[in-house]
Amino acid sequence: MAENQYAGRGQQQNTWYTEPGKNLTFSVLLKPSFLPVTAQFDLIRTISLGVFDALEPLLGDKLKIKWPNDIYYNDNKLGGMLIENLVQASRIKSSVVGIGLNINQECFADGLSNAVSLKQILHQDYDLNTLLSEICRHVEAWYLSLKAGKTAYIRETYLSRLYWLNEQRGFKTLDNEFAGTIKGVRDNGLLVVRNDNNDEELEFSLKEIEFVR
Repeated sequence: MAENQYAGRGQQQNTWYTEPGKNLTFSVLLKPSFLPVTAQFDLIRTISLGVFDALEPLLGDKLKIKWPNDIYYNDNKLGGMLIENLVQASRIKSSVVGIGLNINQECFADGLSNAVSLKQILHQDYDLNTLLSEICRHVEAWYLSLKAGKTAYIRETYLSRLYWLNEQRGFKTLDNEFAGTIKGVRDNGLLVVRNDNNDEELEFSLKEIEFVR
């Protein structure tokens, strides 16, 4: 676990900043050789669910997973993760899972208007090592479920906890802005959004769609 992180990486080279000693920024090494590369999004689901389960007793039903792998409370970002896989012979030989969560930080840099921390929500400090232990415990439980082949259950649970699921909201693509409704996530991780202007179902990969609040 890093005490201080000033140039952490998120999806698509986004940067993550954290105050020294205030938050959780750590990495986990996994060796999911049982998982084919075509099912790599199931690993993202698995880690997201582990983090969710560790925080849900504290935050309740306002906690959500924002596709693909951010942790949200209401409309604010509590944290996220990045998974880097080493592939060998169409299987995932190893995965480095980097997780960053805002825990005791109270002030955030300009441009992070929707960032939130556990302390801002619940108005008290939390022990980082205790939370780290809980997250690792829940991640391990979901990882063992993945290894045991409980893929359908993992996919169903991930979907049930998805931010904006079945809600009409605003979305933006490179060439369009529209009212739409998230209807699901494909097995390979593509987000399914219905364009409510014409009832067309569209699929998006990372960075092809933006959530408009």
